[in-house]
Amino acid sequence: MSSQVLKGIAASDGVAIAKAYLLVDPDLSFSKETISDVDAEIARLSAAMEASKQELNLIKEKATENLGAEEAEVFEAHITILSDPELIGAIDKKIQDEKINAEQALKDITDQYIAMFEAMTDNTYMQERAGDIRDVTKRVMAHLLGVELPSPALIDHEVVVVAHDLTPSDTAQLDKKYVKGFITDIGGRTSHSAIMSRTLEIPAVVGSEEATTAIKPDQLVIVDGLDGQGIVDPTEAEVATYQAKQAQFLTQKAEWEKLKTEPSVTKDGIAHTIAANIGTPDDLQGVLDNGGEGVGLFRSEFLYMNSADWPTEDEQYEAYKKVVQGMAGKPVVVRTMDIGGDKNLPYLQLPDEMNPFMGYRAIRISLDKTDIFRTQLRALLRASNFGELWIMFPMIATINEFRSAKKIYEEERQAMIDAGQPVGEIKVGMMLEIPAAAVLADQFAKEVDFMSIGTNDLIGYSMAADRTNERVSYLYQPYNPSILRLIKYVIDSCHKEGKFAAMCGEMAGDQIAVPLLVGMGLDEFSMSATSMLKTRSLFKQLDSKEMAKLADKAINAKTNEEVIQLVKAAVPSEA
Repeated sequence: MSSQVLKGIAASDGVAIAKAYLLVDPDLSFSKETISDVDAEIARLSAAMEASKQELNLIKEKATENLGAEEAEVFEAHITILSDPELIGAIDKKIQDEKINAEQALKDITDQYIAMFEAMTDNTYMQERAGDIRDVTKRVMAHLLGVELPSPALIDHEVVVVAHDLTPSDTAQLDKKYVKGFITDIGGRTSHSAIMSRTLEIPAVVGSEEATTAIKPDQLVIVDGLDGQGIVDPTEAEVATYQAKQAQFLTQKAEWEKLKTEPSVTKDGIAHTIAANIGTPDDLQGVLDNGGEGVGLFRSEFLYMNSADWPTEDEQYEAYKKVVQGMAGKPVVVRTMDIGGDKNLPYLQLPDEMNPFMGYRAIRISLDKTDIFRTQLRALLRASNFGELWIMFPMIATINEFRSAKKIYEEERQAMIDAGQPVGEIKVGMMLEIPAAAVLADQFAKEVDFMSIGTNDLIGYSMAADRTNERVSYLYQPYNPSILRLIKYVIDSCHKEGKFAAMCGEMAGDQIAVPLLVGMGLDEFSMSATSMLKTRSLFKQLDSKEMAKLADKAINAKTNEEVIQLVKAAVPSEA
């Protein structure tokens, strides 16, 4: 039998060969039935509850090991639900009174609880319990129906994870020791699963469209994260070919390793900064291991997303201090809380919006909930005493928004100085991701200390295309001349005012985009830590004057594809 090739998008470099683990919810449908042996049915329910509890205890143990005690608490809440005598009693009574099967009784009673909790609109904590009951019900139902519910935290052998998509909570449970690769149905290079795969240094192919239907559990799968394809049921010859490709990539990585302590300079000696994007202080080791010259984006919202409630000033201070100290004098750019869009907090009731990506998010929330914003700014000001810390505000659309955010920052800074508390020298800038702000970059450059271009959103907003929607994913075009013109204008505007121009979107580590950005004179390239040495190696092949000519040709091209061909012709090693 011949192998099957799945075409997708190369999201994270490398080659993985392992058996498939399907991270797909099983079919939990059932029919209502009348039963004659009530005691046997209640015993069946009790056994399913007990099996679920044992499973959750194991998952909690693993989550505590991998994520820490606080993150594992959610599983303790699930175990508590399964031990609730009132809930169990109500399901047992329904089986007894109505002589119905355990599946139907479980669904009827838990649906009542879910509806009751969801109706408590004035109590966020109780509303969250509805989600917990849903999760627990799914687990018990799987045991009643005799089907396996995926539990990524319990993976204990080498696998390739196959999923429709991977959520942040899915990836939080994965153990890098066993998960050798990802392949998903949907997503692009900027989707969560792609970014996480690069952070974890796991080969990944996303957007294959058919991985979950084409691949069966335990089938052997090759993930080619270099060329963006998956091979299902490979032949012995194909396995040997890809083992050789894997070995070749590891040799190349070892070559890049030698550049860890070298400066990031072009062939003609022009220096640029290569920095890293991180989500938590735990990511710091990857930055140091890959020779990072700074942190160009600390996504502070992960401190909020990984917390059961608003993180306190002290908790935030400790996290920022750890990163600033760890970077030993190299700049650390912290983006203030960027919540909203696809990043929600269980303890913050965001409004239902037709288009949350264009709604109440990021700096718009901070300027509305100023007490939360001030807490974050105080934590940052305190941490600035331990190294070089810069602050940037996300989703700035107007000059007045930037001025309002900076005014609050200045008030907190002055209050600390007045109280005799030391404060370091901090640069205050903005993330440039809204086209209106890009067009007005010459005016913004007069007000900010620096700009960092967030290309993921800038491209999405410019092309009016949601990067998570596979139907319009063809419009996510980082090399489209319109995008390149905006980027060049922002860089030129910064330089005209003597300001620093950085980029922290995924484009900064994109091997087609890098030659163009060198040609445009971008000062700092901030990317996933795993892309840094590869990019430093590429710098050494680029002559900045030649790249400037290439960038001029690119911004005067007509299509995304035309630009790709221009770069491949000018930088043959990247063809």
